[in-house]
Amino acid sequence: MIRAGIVGGTGYTGVELLRILALHPEVEVAVVTSRADAGTRVDAVYPSLRGVINILFTAPESETLAHCDVVFFATPNGTAMLMAEQLLARDVKVIDLSADFRLKNEAEWSHWYGMEHACPELIAEAVYGLPEIHRDAIKQARLVACAGCYPTAVQLGFLPLLENGLIDVSNLIADVKSGVSGAGRKAELTGLMSEVGESFKAYGVGGHRHLPEITQGLSLAAGKSVNLTFVPHLTPMSRGIHATLYSQLTASVDDIQALYEQRYQHETFVDVLPRGAHPSTRDVRGSNNCQIAIHQPQGGNTIVVLSVIDNLVKGASGQAVQVMNLLFNLPEDLGLRILALYP
Repeated sequence: MIRAGIVGGTGYTGVELLRILALHPEVEVAVVTSRADAGTRVDAVYPSLRGVINILFTAPESETLAHCDVVFFATPNGTAMLMAEQLLARDVKVIDLSADFRLKNEAEWSHWYGMEHACPELIAEAVYGLPEIHRDAIKQARLVACAGCYPTAVQLGFLPLLENGLIDVSNLIADVKSGVSGAGRKAELTGLMSEVGESFKAYGVGGHRHLPEITQGLSLAAGKSVNLTFVPHLTPMSRGIHATLYSQLTASVDDIQALYEQRYQHETFVDVLPRGAHPSTRDVRGSNNCQIAIHQPQGGNTIVVLSVIDNLVKGASGQAVQVMNLLFNLPEDLGLRILALYP
């Protein structure tokens, strides 16, 4: 059995990890940390886990976590980088759900996250955790930086077009909507139901932390620099991301639908919907799936890609478990055959 530790077990992504790993046939959840709830039973804080998680929250200490085979960091930015080096030295694999190791440019990371990086020497080693692109590298990794939620939906949506050099990379547009849980589990005025309900707004138009991560991934896929306009929006729902992606064709293609179907035909968690479909966040809620539909309005040169995921599963914890399966040479979908919740 794989002994797993979770640092930050009381946030949304931490609890989602517990929900998935509790029923994973090859995993024992050995350590769950929380500074505020140390000494308290996990199932006392989250009764939904009664009967499946029977341990106490502990303080996040490297010595305790060093007895695990893998440690997930479901923590705010700036935490994993303080502990990763110590765990790797003890042969513990590290899967970071935060942004600490996603960007390859240290100066750019410091600019967007407002702090100096604590262990820049590990940035080059970290493998970007989007299995549909970096599967082989993940299998050999010690340290994986899981892709963010917005970046997952956007990159999977644009990927086939970029890999085949079919679109103008100087003017890509990503218009993306997210549920409130994407902001994390914390008490903030902007996250209150009375503030979010019956409302809809854009934010971070001048620059969002996920912009450099998305641009980095899209540029890698295209083989050259891309220019992306990324506008995130907050929607009055708890889960889900809907990305509407716009680009202009620069080359002829016989069948874009077939292009997407071929690119993702062997990807368990990417579902290309039939022609004319309009995916809904409801249809992936609680699952590790990304559903994609491709449109070409009026048969013109504009391509519109619709990409939906659950931000807490394929956008975070489910993707992290997908990565863990690859790290330990397990079937990639083990423990992740989760059907979406309906309604």
